[in-house]
Amino acid sequence: MATHSRILWADDEIDLLKPHILFLESRGYQVTSVTNGTDAIEHVRAGGCDLVLLDEQMPGMGGLDTLSAIKEISSEMPVVMITKSEEERIMEEALGGKISDYLTKPVNPSQVLLTCKRILDGRRIESEKASENYLQSFGQITAALMNPMSHEEWVEIYQRLIRYDVELDSDEGVRQVFEDQASEANRSFSKYVERAYPDWIANVDSAPDEDRPALSHEVIPQWVLPELKGDKPVIFFVIDCMRWDQWLEFERLLAPLYTLERDYHYSILPTATPYSRNAIFSGLLPKDLAETYPRIWAQGEDDEHSRNRNEEQFLNDLLTRRHIKARVRYDKLIGTKDGREFQASVHDLLQSDLSAVVVNFVDILAHSRSDSAVLKEIAPDERAYRALTRTWFEHSWLFQAFQQLAETDCTIVVTTDHGAIRSLHDTKVIGDRETSTALRYKYGKSLKCDDRHAVFVRNPATFGLPADHRNTNFIIAKEDYYFVYPTNYNRYQNKYRDTMQHGGISMEEMILPVMTLRPRAGG
Repeated sequence: MATHSRILWADDEIDLLKPHILFLESRGYQVTSVTNGTDAIEHVRAGGCDLVLLDEQMPGMGGLDTLSAIKEISSEMPVVMITKSEEERIMEEALGGKISDYLTKPVNPSQVLLTCKRILDGRRIESEKASENYLQSFGQITAALMNPMSHEEWVEIYQRLIRYDVELDSDEGVRQVFEDQASEANRSFSKYVERAYPDWIANVDSAPDEDRPALSHEVIPQWVLPELKGDKPVIFFVIDCMRWDQWLEFERLLAPLYTLERDYHYSILPTATPYSRNAIFSGLLPKDLAETYPRIWAQGEDDEHSRNRNEEQFLNDLLTRRHIKARVRYDKLIGTKDGREFQASVHDLLQSDLSAVVVNFVDILAHSRSDSAVLKEIAPDERAYRALTRTWFEHSWLFQAFQQLAETDCTIVVTTDHGAIRSLHDTKVIGDRETSTALRYKYGKSLKCDDRHAVFVRNPATFGLPADHRNTNFIIAKEDYYFVYPTNYNRYQNKYRDTMQHGGISMEEMILPVMTLRPRAGG
């Protein structure tokens, strides 16, 4: 039952509405009634209500004028317009005034109650229902984590956890239960990947099936190249470092514009751009890529302009190996200037058979949160980080480009090279001076770490990885751990704690969406 929410009802025939008011009060609402717009405005100005029920046809100041005055005082005040008129003009004027709902007289008490409950208590009811649903599912998820699961079942578990993460709101007790279970899920997932990954690599020459998922190097052959057989331009977006929960925020905005076909792939290990994104564009595992392009691989992976500056060449070579002739365009969009120029000429993509577009902003956002105290304050947890990403996308050149492409006749495939995880736990690592610098994975000689927190890859070939030198090993962090050297341990422990990182083994980094979008208004 609702309690203490305050409703102001403005109607010049308020005496006829006494049964309605008593009905609302019996449901726990506090109802104040006035008979004219002037009194309604004063009551709102005094801060005396949480919702206004407003008659459209009152003598003196009418409902629409009263609505405008109320919105000037409090733009967020929910207002329900009630009127005898069914004229479309009146409805449009009221909706233009940002009303919360519109009821036509005669109204019955249950109708009014339902409207008030939806507006005043909807979020609380949704939150309570989400908590109830999650607690009912808790045992099912726990039982699933205790038994062997396939890669498909892990995707289902991850998607369920994402859904509850989005839905659970203010109940901190339930959220703590959820976060503990999500951590346990990543612990089990890391063990699963550690066992299964060498078998996936060993069977990589066969098609993905129930025993292994599609991996990074299979994205273009499986989802992009088949679309080239049609007569529509194909646009392939790789949004760097985009997690599945972030994609869901984008999808809510894109769903009215496109039909969506959902699928997934698993990032190869390490879940880092020099490995996973190169695998996407080359169609090769890192071991094979290093053998095919030894000079490129020898350039190292210190920055964006080393190993990942050859994606266009990799893509063209992949098409050549597959005997596919196509007009290909490639764009890498790193900064806002790049993005705006791309959006301004987005229709040029339709002149190519295949356009590949790498979008770096989400990756930049992840790194910026790590480096900026202000961004970390704005996005202190997963929910806020997700909201920040949505806010960017909603006002971005990228969304504008998608809106423009939705008016054309094309096919769009969207994916990412890897996700990111909020790294909250450190683990010590020992290595020599030649050891790589990444926080979630390292390669080199004489590596030592706690094997509870990382996978130790003694033979890189079993993970599809190259051995640059004899005795080269890899370590790949599990769950949300990040590596810290014993030297200046406390300094680096504090510096990197609670930063968004990638390269390791977690559901957030490895389980990735592959979406095929077809414009609803295409052509």
